[in-house]
Amino acid sequence: MQIGIIGMGRMGGNIARRLVQAGHAPFVFDRNENAIQAVVSDGAAGATSIEQLITLLEPPRAVWIMLPAGEPTEDMVTRLSLLLSPGDVIIDGGNSFYKDDLRRAETLKALDIHYVDVGTSGGVWGLERGYCMMIGGEAEIVDRLDPIFDALAPGQGTIPRTPGRDGPGCDSRAEKGYIHAGPAGAGHFVKMVHNGIEYGLMAAYAEGFDILKNKGSERLPEAERFDLNLTDIAEVWRRGSVISSWLLDLQADALVQNPELSQYSGKVNDSGEGRWTIDAAMEEAVPAYVLSAALLARFRSRSDNTFGERLLSAMRAGFGGHVEMPQ
Repeated sequence: MQIGIIGMGRMGGNIARRLVQAGHAPFVFDRNENAIQAVVSDGAAGATSIEQLITLLEPPRAVWIMLPAGEPTEDMVTRLSLLLSPGDVIIDGGNSFYKDDLRRAETLKALDIHYVDVGTSGGVWGLERGYCMMIGGEAEIVDRLDPIFDALAPGQGTIPRTPGRDGPGCDSRAEKGYIHAGPAGAGHFVKMVHNGIEYGLMAAYAEGFDILKNKGSERLPEAERFDLNLTDIAEVWRRGSVISSWLLDLQADALVQNPELSQYSGKVNDSGEGRWTIDAAMEEAVPAYVLSAALLARFRSRSDNTFGERLLSAMRAGFGGHVEMPQ
């Protein structure tokens, strides 16, 4: 299946590569010609401009935008709306705010151009592991694009089936790693909350390891101090523990490489979804103590940071390639 992809960054390039591996035909564009050539060398077809990209695709076209949320994506949606034809589809696979999706879908509807939002999780590991996707848009259009989503998704793999999922109301696509969450905006809304939860999980690990590390502090009575091996603790918790997870795998990997995590500053960024999740919680009057505290901890880390915040940086580097160097 043909698809245009704009943005050959950490995820966009690997999305194109995974589609090539599955036998699809991605046509790619990026402002950086070297980024285009890197993906072309792996089997994709390159375009020298947005206009050429559109002409290379057979209608009805589908163009996947993989750009930073905000102005870059907004400008690209507007630009594509002037180039595409009725029946074509614009897919936003980045981390846009779901209320922007609602507005864009309504604007494009007047042009008979369809809009699909895809909350995409998988980071720099997506090429190998596949992408977990939460999709918003018209059911007919999402179904039309199913071969693309099916190829990008991780598949059922070795994860055991949840008992009872053969019953009514269970979408078989969820077991493959993607869902049609609802109308336009629903995909990014679900991904937004996913990222808010991610903040909370990461903060819990970071705080826990901070407590373990500081058990050797001189502030404690000498008889109560422990010199704990955090590398071994992370490893043993990976095996049979109730708190085992991919995030813990990333921590174990980071700690075995450098137990002090000195390559990280501990100044932890946030990409917006955590803030939007708290905004949604306030709109819905839903208490979100853990998620709020996790977001605020990231704010505080930029003025003063701890070992736990360096561990947060290590996890972000592990799953998303986010680099926060010492300052």
